[in-house]
Amino acid sequence: MTFTSLQKRMVGQGAAVMLVGMIAGIGLLISLLGGIELIPGRIIEFGIPGDTGAWVRTHIGGMLNGMLIFVVAILLGPLGFAEAAAGRMYWMLVGTGWANTLFYWAALFAPNRALSVADNKYGESNFASIIGLVPALVFAVISIIAIFMLMRQAFASART
Repeated sequence: MTFTSLQKRMVGQGAAVMLVGMIAGIGLLISLLGGIELIPGRIIEFGIPGDTGAWVRTHIGGMLNGMLIFVVAILLGPLGFAEAAAGRMYWMLVGTGWANTLFYWAALFAPNRALSVADNKYGESNFASIIGLVPALVFAVISIIAIFMLMRQAFASART
């Protein structure tokens, strides 16, 4: 299997998104333990922003977004995406991966979980709410379009 330069860049971006998600695993560990264990049996206690559930979402969400980018990068060639359409898929899904990454991390610092611009049942809005939510909302729509494009191309290539 030969990858194009665009596919290789997608894999690199997916790996970067996944790496940030994996790093969030350290935050998850700290959240669960209430600190970090550098010496076996001795936990250095300290707190970090965000609850354990938010750290789980940040950790798993980042890795899943990276995998989405990987999978689509692999599928571009076999499904016969034209160069221009592959380029659109690149920015749509890489943008989605990074927008979601920003959302997950901002939600750690947003009392309202960055689920709305205004206050909601989870808490008050702040700057993190806005910078986390707005790009995620834009790319939520863009990612739906990208997956529709993927579906359409898959069905079209199955007919040939």
